[in-house]
Amino acid sequence: MPILTVAAIYFILWWTVLFIVLPLGYRSQQDDGDVTLGTVESAPARFRGGRVILLTTVISAALYLAYHLASTYFGFGVGSIPNIIPSFSQV
Repeated sequence: MPILTVAAIYFILWWTVLFIVLPLGYRSQQDDGDVTLGTVESAPARFRGGRVILLTTVISAALYLAYHLASTYFGFGVGSIPNIIPSFSQV
């Protein structure tokens, strides 16, 4: 698999997983009972960017590894996914 394809697949996985990981462990200022003046109550009490990036990277790497193993060793690919939308072309 070309390196650009690997990078593109990993990039898409990483961004998708980022939006899954962002709300994990989220506590708002309202939940803590300490709202800083000039911020909304739903603002994070403590944003842990490093934790989010690290967790996103680890999960994305595991998902990409699973995809790579499935496609390389088991022959799974896009063509293996069944058609959800029926074909309307006449034979």
